Amino acid sequence: MKIAMTRNVISAAALACLLPIVSASTAMSQQPAPQPAPTTQQPATPANPAPTPAAPESSQPAQQQPSQTPAQAPDQQPSGDSTFKIVTSVNEVNLIFTVTDKHGSFIPNLKQSDFALLDDQKAPARVSSFTQQTNLPLRVGIVIDASTSIRTRFKFEQQAATEFLLQVLKSRSDRAFVMGFDSTPTVMADWSNNLDALETGVNKLRPGGGTAMFDAVYTACRDKLLDISRGQEPVRRAMVLVSDGNDNQSRAYMDDAIKMCQRSETIIYAISTNWTPSRGKGDDVLQKMAGETGGRAFFPPSVEEISTGFASIEEELRSQYALTYTPADFKADGAFRTIYLFANDRRYSVRARKGYFSPKQ
Repeated sequence: MKIAMTRNVISAAALACLLPIVSASTAMSQQPAPQPAPTTQQPATPANPAPTPAAPESSQPAQQQPSQTPAQAPDQQPSGDSTFKIVTSVNEVNLIFTVTDKHGSFIPNLKQSDFALLDDQKAPARVSSFTQQTNLPLRVGIVIDASTSIRTRFKFEQQAATEFLLQVLKSRSDRAFVMGFDSTPTVMADWSNNLDALETGVNKLRPGGGTAMFDAVYTACRDKLLDISRGQEPVRRAMVLVSDGNDNQSRAYMDDAIKMCQRSETIIYAISTNWTPSRGKGDDVLQKMAGETGGRAFFPPSVEEISTGFASIEEELRSQYALTYTPADFKADGAFRTIYLFANDRRYSVRARKGYFSPKQ
């Protein structure tokens, strides 16, 4: 799990063959099993590898879910309410992405024909659906740094996190959980749409101890967000990570944490609590983790403006597109497959995950 992936370069021939996405019939999806994870209950040795600059790694999860369809009725149906079903499965990728202009403003109302896509340097075999998903149920993990290094800023973190929960959980179908971490991660409030319970969880956090951020991100994805990716109901999964990004006690590495987020189809939105005049190594780590999962990192200029970052996250969660497609020449071999998605209008920027791991049979 500690092997860093390198960015896959699109060949000129593949780009020459790139075609706009074409609609096709709806297919069903198939979900991979999670990979073995390092234990994060007793982090001991420091692991804070330096982030790689600029070029993101190509490490993303397979995006596939099992589904069932009613079968054709046989000549002899059993009595009562029993029915026969034929279970079929195809390989599908579900991709959620954001489109902005050069000022960072969200671009709504685009059509499928406004985009082009390559999967493993090939155009997809077919596209099942394309929608502007503004009302998908949210599944949001609030992961807050409660280590000694952010003690002076902790009250502001708590207040801003509470305000975010009050603003973002607008539907009965939305859910969130609260996790704090110092040298170990601790769930303070489990999945709920009860704002009082979630606020209580945030207020129970107390700063102290070392910083095991990678362990916390890994554990949150593995234990809380991975399971919901297997459900039949489409949801939008996100993690709001509030930290200075300076890890000093994790047993998991940064790449381990990123890959588990990708396997659980979770977008990271990071809010830096480093309010020094210049960005530090921790900010680079937050930027990389967010970028590899299709999210964003926010760097508020002061502790009082941390709520601005939460407001931007809320806006983005309600302003995304969703695309489901079947890859060409798909092989269930556990290999990494790159995703290259862009808007035909080059004034717009598309932010999406960089690829996924196919499942192993």
